[in-house]
Amino acid sequence: GIALMVSNLLQTKLHIPLPRPNLVSRPRLTERLNEGLIGKLTLISAPAGFGKTTLVSDWINHTNIPVAWVSLEKSDNDLARFLAYLIAALQAINVEIAENTLAGLQSPQPPPIETILTGLINQIAGVQADFALVLDDYHVIELPEIHPALIYLLDHLPAPMHLIITSRIDPPLALARLRARGQLVELRAADLRFAPDEAAALLNQMMGLNLAAEDVIALERRTDGWISGLQSAALSMR
Repeated sequence: GIALMVSNLLQTKLHIPLPRPNLVSRPRLTERLNEGLIGKLTLISAPAGFGKTTLVSDWINHTNIPVAWVSLEKSDNDLARFLAYLIAALQAINVEIAENTLAGLQSPQPPPIETILTGLINQIAGVQADFALVLDDYHVIELPEIHPALIYLLDHLPAPMHLIITSRIDPPLALARLRARGQLVELRAADLRFAPDEAAALLNQMMGLNLAAEDVIALERRTDGWISGLQSAALSMR
């Protein structure tokens, strides 16, 4: 059952990544993440190398609410395993969350998934303070059964909880419905691209180059503000 599974989970997947040493602070984006807490879901959707994980870990460093984290991997394409990680992350926020859920899942005949989620939702509703759960790299999840379980959780998400998802593609999570209800904040590649002033901070202050303003703008245009591209360019210029 899942209860046994929780004791066998890879704890490092629940650790919030440390912010990078040469980090450019991006107040306009961290402000969007703060605004997102009012709704149910914040989706950070952009291709690889746009700094999604870095942005969220930096935001966590400056937020005053508790945040739980799951780094997802291909091996999490199993509903029981996925839920086990979700529950373990939630227990880092409040140890009482999901105790009953785990007990139910231990039984030889586990109850239907909706029953399990209902119990979990009711326990989350009992948490006093606001908190967030980050599901990092959700694009690795391809198992069709997992998405409806998460949609059910989002549809009935209790007020204290907020979900943050990073993904290279838009997940099939009824986004249009959340958008229509004003429950979704989205950050995309266009938002994550480095503006010229952010590119200057990265190249000159953080990476120690002394580039003229027009060189920074030329690089920013050539890489289209793509963070990984800017860093590669800076390393080759060093």
